[in-house]
Parts: sequence; structure tokens; C-alpha cells
Amino acid sequence: MKFFQKTSIFISFFSLLTAVVNGQEKYYPPSDSLVIKRLAWWSNIKFGLLMHWGTYSQLGIVESWSLCPEDENWTQRKGPYSENYFDYKRNYENLKTTFNPVKFNPEKWAKAAKDAGMKYVVFTTKHHDGFCMFDTKETDYKITDKNCPFSKNEKSNVTKEVFSAFRKEGLGVGAYFSKPDWHSDDYWWKYFPPMNRNVNYDTKKYPERWKKFEEFTFNQMKELMTDYGKVDILWLDGGWVRPDSTGKEGLWTQQLNMHRIGEMARSLQPGIIMVDRAVEGYYQNYLTPEQQVPEKPLAYPWETCMTMATSWSYVPNDVYKPANKLIHLLAKVVSRGGNFLLNIGPGPDGDWDAVAYSRLKEIGDWMKVNDEAIYETQPVPPYESGKIVFTSKKDGTVYMIYLAEENETILPGEISFSGIAPRANTVVKLLGTNLNFRWKEENGIVKIKIHEKLRTQIPCRHAWVFTFKK
Repeated sequence: MKFFQKTSIFISFFSLLTAVVNGQEKYYPPSDSLVIKRLAWWSNIKFGLLMHWGTYSQLGIVESWSLCPEDENWTQRKGPYSENYFDYKRNYENLKTTFNPVKFNPEKWAKAAKDAGMKYVVFTTKHHDGFCMFDTKETDYKITDKNCPFSKNEKSNVTKEVFSAFRKEGLGVGAYFSKPDWHSDDYWWKYFPPMNRNVNYDTKKYPERWKKFEEFTFNQMKELMTDYGKVDILWLDGGWVRPDSTGKEGLWTQQLNMHRIGEMARSLQPGIIMVDRAVEGYYQNYLTPEQQVPEKPLAYPWETCMTMATSWSYVPNDVYKPANKLIHLLAKVVSRGGNFLLNIGPGPDGDWDAVAYSRLKEIGDWMKVNDEAIYETQPVPPYESGKIVFTSKKDGTVYMIYLAEENETILPGEISFSGIAPRANTVVKLLGTNLNFRWKEENGIVKIKIHEKLRTQIPCRHAWVFTFKK
């Protein structure tokens, strides 16, 4: 992920993802029947967990990007050795020798995610810095290497432990994997200094070196597809590693054989969803706008990925979004037909901040009352009207989600909306209660009157869901 420290709004590949949000991106629908079936399953479960975690958590800094020699907000180096890039990189890579997250308890995470109503997890097996959170045979830059203190822990193969714990709670499993690898001498060749996020040598001039990187990448993905049980999603980041990279200023050809990778992945994991982020083609089964919610439904499967705090990675004393905002974001994303992938960054000790658990508990309390308005729903015009967003079921049931303010603790005396109306002679119900309400339509505006004595009978906080047949 690209990152603005202490800023909640940012977009990787700004122009591309702006196009995605505006519905301009070209989509290549899958033809494999198993992928189509898996994609339908994913589209119905709506709510997932993303986790960025690595040695960088020890410094409480942006994930990987401080290694990137680009002068951007999110790439600034901080702390020891920051005045000298090469000293800084050596110190950063030496974090492996002090990484010992002894509070790592994936069962605790999985239970908290399940109780919050999350249905799948996407975990960073490797970010751009190249540090592997799984027991790869391709490099010793990994958490299971003997020089990493945590390698002696019985749960040192962190990816395997995370996947197993979440599967046991019934959640789907996704493997985040970075295509670029800034530790690999076949991506950032030590003969040349890195210039930016891209490969630092001409891959056409040195094809053997790039071929070695292709094999290294293929082999690591094959390990993840072979040794870690059922994997539902292969979530590939680093979209600048792409077939059309050649010819652009400062870039050399960075083409991985995605057909070969896709064939391998689907032979070992039939039906697996592949998300080659920000790269148009048959291996981008759904699109991933970052840190924002489209104004309207998009014409293809999509998922908003967003931080619960301000950072993808762990930052001490980070500011977490209030539960009210997170629930509203979930409702808005789903009302546009998308999934909501919410990120939490574990700390260097192997646990989340207590605030993250608190937020998930509040979301879970709301979902226990209202989850039928989230799961297996689809968008319905007008999608949003004032403080209300809409979802629907195939049988014609409509859910009208009233987004209450943080300090709003009683139902409004009247709720009005336009663009959709209940079926004649039906009543409007409030989920989590036995309350039914009459309604009337005047000049295209539906008005629901709520009697004064009923206004305090709220079933939950943050948002209230009314339902009717259209």
C-alpha cells in the first residue's frame, strides 16, 4: 500500500483508482465456472479484515515505503540512520534479528473478527520490503530464519497460523503478496542504487537476472498455494510490476508471466479469486479502490480497502475511526454493491491495539441486530437519500439504513426519502424490534411518522434499519 502518515485519505496510483471509482476501468470477467462461483460467494459476504504486519512494526512506521527512494510524504525516513539511505536500509533489514512478537495469538484475532461479522481475512504474507511472514525456501529474509528470535516459537510460521485460525472460525482466507521485492538482488540489483519503486536495471539488457526474479516470485506463490491449506483469494499488490510498464519514463519492462502464475494457482487452488491490483486483465477478478467509497455502484465486482486507524501498519497512539463512522462506511460500501475490507495493523508484540478490539466489538453488536441488511444484498436505486442508504434482497425486500449521528440516541419523529417506495398496503418494520410503522407518499416523497412514545425504542446504536417490500 502507498501511505500518507497521519492522513486518512490517500490513493495508490491516483489517476487509475480515480478512474476505477468513476466506473471507467475496463473489466475482464472470468470464464472459469469455479472462479465465477467463488466470486459470487465473495460478493455475498461483504465484510473482511486486512492485516499489514512485518518487522517495520517495531519502528512504528509506514510499511516498507521508507525504503523507497522517492521524495513523497509516505516515504520519509525517520529515526536512526535516516540521514544516510544505505545505512538506513541496512538497519531496516536488520530488524529481522529483533522481531519477536511473543503475544501473537491468531485465534484471538479470528474470534474478534468473526464476532464483528467479518467473513474473510487477507493477510500480508510479504510486503514490498521482501520480508516473508511465511516459511519460504526461496530466501532467508523471513520470520522463520534462525536469526529471527521468533523462529524458535512454535507459531513462527505466522501465515500458516493465521490462515488456520481464521479457517477454524469459518472465515475465508486471502494471501496478500507483493510482486515487487525490494530485498531481492534480482529486483533491486546491488550493482546499481535503487532510483524509485521500480526494478533498478534494464530487464531487456539483463534478461537472465529478470528471469531469476520471475522464477523466485513464481516459486514463492507456489509455496503459498501448496503448503497453506485452502486459499480463497490471491491478492497481488505492487501494480507497477505490469506488462505495459516498458516505455514509461524511469521504468523498464517488469512483466511477470501472469498466465503461468494463474494456471499454477488454479491447478493447486481450483476456483481461487485472483486480484492483480490495478492491472487490467483476466487476473483482476475484482477491483480495489483504496480509502474511498464510490458514489454509485460500479459495473464489476469491487472492494473498498480502508484503514481502521490512519496507517496501514502499526503506529503507536494512532487515531482510530469511531465505530459510528466505521458502521456508516460499511453500510455505504454495501449500498453501492461493494465489499468492505477493513485494515488493522498488529504491533511489534504480536497483538492489536485495545482500541481495535473495542471497535470490532461495537461493529459486532450492530451486526447482530442488522446483518441481514448487509449479507447477500445488492444495491437498489436511489442507493442513498439524505441520511439513508439502501440495500435489497432478490425477493424484493428493501433495507433502509438510517445513519444516525454519534449523539443521536432516539428515532427521529419523521423519516422521509425519495426514489423508492414500499409496496401498497405494506408496513415498514424496524429490525431488532416488534415495531411496525405506517407510511404515506406525497409528491414522490415517502414519509414515515414515528410516534413520540416509540422514539426511544432503539435496538442498537449508530444506525437503524427499516425494512419493507417494494
